[in-house]
This record gives sequence, structure tokens and C-alpha cells, in this order.
Amino acid sequence: MKNITKVLWATAIVGLIICGFVAYNIYTAIFSPNTTFENEKAYILISSDANLSQVSHQLEPLLSDLSSFEAVAERKGYASNIKGGKYAITKGMNNNDIVNTLRSQNLPVKVSFNNQESLPSLAGRISQQIEADSLSLLKALNDKGFLSKNSFNDDTKLSMYLPNTYEFFWNTDAKKFRERMKNEYDRFWNEERIAKAQAINLSPIEVISLAAIVQKETVKADERQRVAGVYLNRIRNGILLQADPTVIYAIKKETGNYDTIIKRVLYRDLEIDSPYNTYKRAGIPPGPITMPDISSIDAVLNAEKHDYLFFVADVSNFGYHMFAKTLGQHNRNKAQYVRWLNQQNIIR
Repeated sequence: MKNITKVLWATAIVGLIICGFVAYNIYTAIFSPNTTFENEKAYILISSDANLSQVSHQLEPLLSDLSSFEAVAERKGYASNIKGGKYAITKGMNNNDIVNTLRSQNLPVKVSFNNQESLPSLAGRISQQIEADSLSLLKALNDKGFLSKNSFNDDTKLSMYLPNTYEFFWNTDAKKFRERMKNEYDRFWNEERIAKAQAINLSPIEVISLAAIVQKETVKADERQRVAGVYLNRIRNGILLQADPTVIYAIKKETGNYDTIIKRVLYRDLEIDSPYNTYKRAGIPPGPITMPDISSIDAVLNAEKHDYLFFVADVSNFGYHMFAKTLGQHNRNKAQYVRWLNQQNIIR
């Protein structure tokens, strides 16, 4: 009987030791620090269709013990509920913290774009910053049903995208990107801006199209209201805009090569048959020739009131322009610019 009791006690003690060992290992696997990097944070991007193996592949360089992470991920059900996005792993995190982070702490990313001249260019820029690839983005941005529903067409579709920096989740798909940009467009065109557009007898699309020309004419934000005022004066007086950037855009659009660099518009270029050639077609072009900055749009809405009808680059103050009220005065101003072009041997 005593021997049986000893055996039972021994068995119990061994069992407790084993349970303690197992419990310790479980605790260690879940709650012990499991990172191997020295920076305060490391970031990973998880695609929307990722499996645990793909997540592990990204985490492997960051963890001391990958197998313990995978065991905890399986135990907590993460392996069957992986969510795409950008996540931050903090130095010293344990497996439990890592799994909880990957479950619920998707971080936004900054998405920026500037003065793209075409939707393919925009799609390429955005695809470098979120998960959606350029082809899916281009398909969504060009969707005829979406464009028609929202009163855009092939000429005006570029108008919807206002250059800025926005916050998105990295795993945003193409349609969600498109919808967000439409919401930003609607938010931008508030009652105040719409009233200012009506006061100058322009629609929001026309304002953006004119702002695109202003954007191309001057890099100086403090000059844009004056340039905008020139074009509004010409429109009110029934004078052709005669804006060189529209001719350059017409050439690019006709050739399909938006990377073409043209520094000097020639007289033969002014003959191009295009609705964007403001030397031949009256009024504002049918759509924007680039994505204008918000500063350029607001410059049109708040254009300077003056009597100028002409302007030309000022070679004594590069970046700025010389303005004129009469053609004779303009031709004198223009002469200094033409001389400078010839001196620099700029023929195209």
C-alpha cells in the first residue's frame, strides 16, 4: 500500500512538473518579447489576399522565433482572418501583441499626387503608394458608367482629382480610391466656391480647365491671380485665349506622348486642329490640360481685377511675366523674350 502511495505521489509530482513546463512554454510563446530588430518600429505591408505563410515571410527577418508566432497566430484564429494593410511592429512586442496588432491596427498611409496630365500618369503614381495596381486603377478611373453618373466625360475626367496629400489605408482598392476622390471633389466645391464660379460665369469644370492653363503659365503662386485675370478679361472681351500651354497639350494629346518636352511654340504649331488649340478655338478648352493645384483653382476664383490683356515671360526676372494692356505694348515686351530665346538657341 505504501508503495502504491509513493507511486501516486511521484506520478502527481511528475505531472505537475510537466504541466508547469508546458504552461511555462505556452506563457513564453505568448508573452515573451519576440522581436529581433533594433529600431523602435518596423513596418510590414500585408496584401488583401495574403495567407499565414506570406505574413510569416514578411515577419521572419523581424522575429526571434517565427514558429512560436505561427503557433500563437493559429491558436488565436488569426490565420483564418488575415486583414490586408500596413502594420507597425514595435520593438520588444510579444506574439500576443503582434497578433492583436495585425488584427486591428491597420495604419493609414500618406498618398500624394501633383500635376499629372493624364489618368495613366495618375494611376501609375497612385499604384506606387497603395495596394491597387495601375491597371485596376486605370480601369476604375476610366469607367464610363461612373463618369456618366457623375457628369464627367473623356475630356473632363481629369478634373475630379485635386492634387494634394490624403490619408488612405494601404489596402484601398481602385474603386474605393475613386470614390474617395469624388467625395474630396464634392467637398472642395462648397457653396462659397460655387458662388464665386457663378460670379465669373464659369462652371466648376471650366474653372478647373482655366486654372490648368494658369498653372502651366506660371510657377509663381503669387502671380497666378494676375494671370487668371488676364484670361478672364480676354473671355469677357471675346478675345481668343491664345495660351501656348494649350497648343503644347494639343500636340501631346495628338501624339499620345505626354513626356514630350517643348520649350518653344512655333508658328506652325498654332495651326494644329484641336479643340485644345486656343489660338483657333474660342473660350476655355473642353477639359483641363493638367491637374491644377488648389492654389491655381482659387486664383481663378479670386482673380485680380485689372485691364491687362497680354503677358510674356520676363527674362530679367525669371519665373515672372511682363503684363500689357495693349498689343503694341505687348509686342515690345515680347521682343525681349524672343531675343532671349534666340540667344539661348532654343528652337523647340
